[in-house]
Amino acid sequence: MSFFKKIFSKEKKETLDKGLEKTSTNFFDKLSKAVAGKSKVDDDVLDNLEEVLVASDVGVNTTLKVIDRIEERVARDKYIGTDELNKILREEIAGLLSETNVGNETEFTIPEIPNNSEGKKMPYVLMVVGVNGVGKTTTIGKLAAQFKKQGLKVVLGAADTFRAAAIDQLQVWADRTGVPIVRQEMGSDPASVAFDTLTSAVKQNADVVIIDTAGRLHNKVNLMNELTKIKRVMQKVVDNSPHDVLLVLDGSTGQNAFEQAKQFTLATEVTSLAVTKLDGTAKGGVVIGISDQFKIPVKYIGVGEGIDDLQVFNKIEFVDSFFK
Repeated sequence: MSFFKKIFSKEKKETLDKGLEKTSTNFFDKLSKAVAGKSKVDDDVLDNLEEVLVASDVGVNTTLKVIDRIEERVARDKYIGTDELNKILREEIAGLLSETNVGNETEFTIPEIPNNSEGKKMPYVLMVVGVNGVGKTTTIGKLAAQFKKQGLKVVLGAADTFRAAAIDQLQVWADRTGVPIVRQEMGSDPASVAFDTLTSAVKQNADVVIIDTAGRLHNKVNLMNELTKIKRVMQKVVDNSPHDVLLVLDGSTGQNAFEQAKQFTLATEVTSLAVTKLDGTAKGGVVIGISDQFKIPVKYIGVGEGIDDLQVFNKIEFVDSFFK
């Protein structure tokens, strides 16, 4: 199908294939057992398929959508052999993801931000949220590296002042990628760090600002107040900032990633998602469910430990690798 025309470079596609290998192998092992001894897609096969999709962390609601679509095809075509199930699943999941205008990019890009009223260049401001341990700081570092590779000037802001380790980890990435960082001492006001970061970025004519924040979900009210304050303070420097609020989720946690997404979307307006650690898990199906259920773009996926192994999420290539 032309729908699956290769649009990534060969190297990126091979990295994606390898990163989703555990997920793909696990899924097809279960699928083979689900259709064992069957030549036709019938109710029993569909029931088994439903269990396979749920067990692969696609999520109940998305699974039911996929099953409904396949049932419609079975009813329409009268006879569908189990040997066709892989192809049909591939088409229906791709179609499901294509209903939202997300996951079309192939490169790290940012929209152009209008100059301020005085004609001064304004940076694109990305605020990153997520709980500890999901790969938030690593994602920020890899994003900085990718944006810099595109020729963009990047500034980092260490506004996760709740933990000294978070500040130090971001400093390591700033040093590794060769981008400036604005930081204060542990316990400082996160909004103050964000304000200083944007002020510095404007002076430097930066293209991109990435602000790290704390993610203490056990204290959601305080988190909500803190993120609201950070946003309010940033808008004093750059109108309508942040332009993107990126929630980082650990794909290896499966359904827990769904729960974190729910909680963070209640605490603040999340405009995009990054799903990390997909290379070390068989739960990559969570990307399909999250993309479908939250209607928030999955913008990036992590498929390896290397600095270039954070990829722009492209639904066509993802489905192609998932069903390889």
